[in-house]
Amino acid sequence: MNIRKIHHVAYRCRDAKETVDFYKRVMDMDLVLAIAENEVPSTGEPDPYMHIFLDAGMGNVLAFFELPNSPPMGHDESTPDWVQHIAFELGSVEELLEAKAKVEAEGLEVVGPTYHGIFKSIYFFDPNGHRLELAANIDKPGDLERLREVAPAMIEEWSKTKQAPRHAAWLHERPDNEPGGN
Repeated sequence: MNIRKIHHVAYRCRDAKETVDFYKRVMDMDLVLAIAENEVPSTGEPDPYMHIFLDAGMGNVLAFFELPNSPPMGHDESTPDWVQHIAFELGSVEELLEAKAKVEAEGLEVVGPTYHGIFKSIYFFDPNGHRLELAANIDKPGDLERLREVAPAMIEEWSKTKQAPRHAAWLHERPDNEPGGN
């Protein structure tokens, strides 16, 4: 299998227009495509929908479905809010801080910047309740290679203990001025 990239990732939205407006205004994403049908192409079910596609940069596409005949959107009540999120990469910590100011100016609550060893990020919610993350890499030369090298051993240990392996403990040795967390 020769996967080239993710074609698109799709989520549900409450209102297609509101979602397009939010992502254009707050995230600077352009609407690139809209598909609307009264029947589901893969099943033939009568179920009108609007499927919108947004430019997330560098060929990445974020998509949403508005499903007016389905029950109201909900969340996976068994999964904490901080787990399921959509993360976008920015070019620098300076851009991250500028983005934080822009998002806060929209009246949205922002968590962070949060230190993750190889990147810093901020978190907030879109109008559909999807948690969004903006991240800026801060890794040093060799960090990603070291992490990739220990990843298989970490997965093996985790599968046996369900406790955080210490193979990358150096990653959590943050400067005194860096808070941690998710």
